[in-house]
Amino acid sequence: MTAVAHTATETTTPLLIRGVRPYGEGEPVDLRIAEGRIAEIGPGLAAEDAEVLDAGGLVALPGFVDLHTHLREPGREDAETIDTGSAAAALGGYTAVFAMANTDPVADNAVVVEHVWRRGREVGLVDVHPVGAVTVGLAGEKLAELGAMARSSARVRVFSDDGQCVADPLIMRRALEYTKALDAVVAQHAEEPRLTVGAQAHEGETAARLGLTGWPAAAEEAVVARDCLLAEQVGARLHVCHVSTAGTADVLRWAKRRGVRVSAEVTPHHLLLTDERLTSYDPVNKVNPPLRTERDVTALRRALAEGVLDCVATDHAPHAPQDKDCEWAAARPGMLGLQTALSVVVEALVRPGLLDWRGVARVMSERPAEIAGLADQGRPLAAGEPANLALVDPDTRWTVRASELASIAGNTPYEGMELPAAVAATVLRGRVTAYQGGIRA
Repeated sequence: MTAVAHTATETTTPLLIRGVRPYGEGEPVDLRIAEGRIAEIGPGLAAEDAEVLDAGGLVALPGFVDLHTHLREPGREDAETIDTGSAAAALGGYTAVFAMANTDPVADNAVVVEHVWRRGREVGLVDVHPVGAVTVGLAGEKLAELGAMARSSARVRVFSDDGQCVADPLIMRRALEYTKALDAVVAQHAEEPRLTVGAQAHEGETAARLGLTGWPAAAEEAVVARDCLLAEQVGARLHVCHVSTAGTADVLRWAKRRGVRVSAEVTPHHLLLTDERLTSYDPVNKVNPPLRTERDVTALRRALAEGVLDCVATDHAPHAPQDKDCEWAAARPGMLGLQTALSVVVEALVRPGLLDWRGVARVMSERPAEIAGLADQGRPLAAGEPANLALVDPDTRWTVRASELASIAGNTPYEGMELPAAVAATVLRGRVTAYQGGIRA
């Protein structure tokens, strides 16, 4: 995919970050940042008229990139706005997010995607890239205005009907053909709808015990296998959203060995939580795709560490109280994720030794930026590179409280949970956007 760089040019005060360890390696060094780029790296640097940020003990990583964020604007500003979602992203170490198309109105035309893109620029805390719908109204029946969205000011390069599967194989093939011509990618919500009618939980022992209609793993795996074959035939790019089963990881492993141009994401919650949490019937644990078994969680962790799964994407899905504080069957699926993503990845993969800090940079910054074709994100920490950074305190522990998160919504499954590591500061093109738990406007 051709790299895309269309963010605003910013004039910022020079910044000197003292005592940081890039990728958590070696002795602490200083980073001198000027004109939005890393100008120099080394010990004992000086910079006149620079803002000085003491980063002693912190790990420097490239700013995180989230391929899968629901910002709810336009249409459901009672759950989230681009302002509050951008704040949550910055506090979570993100410098770029991709806003999904299932808004109201749906982002299936140039007018809506340009609105989202412009609002992101106005807020300015994180680069907001709108995702365009694959089909009109997410209905799965007619292709949306893919070319118009790609040529718009937003320069859309990721298309998805997330929340709905592009279930018709002919429509999916045509979407792959069009996006190949546009040098773009289709991000598929893999769910065979005829297998998930009325589904409420992963099909297995827990669902049976709780009396919840089962959601079979094959509903995901069958669509992924089909779409890998279609992408192979067309020669197009395919991205699989929120992989949740061990079987899907096996299908992707097979497809990549065949040379299929497929990438895939996994959410933090599918790397840590299992369907055993459903025993409380608390709708905060209801998500699409559903939480799976311990076996699936173990397989997904291994697949991410091996590179079979390319990246972590939050699927940050805020909901208004009336859509979550209700009986299980009526509750909307989805969880908050932006401010807890790093900590969950550390808990699930860094602490067990499956990833080091360079691995975290790969799955949370470098690979998602490559998949989306972002030229100025996910770059190495080196002189001359864009100064998009996440500074992480690797030694702290913190307790998640929904009331202290930036999102309007409070549907976090980690309420009251103690998690490791925290983002101490986020830098977007040389400008500090978040620092010690607060937003820098």
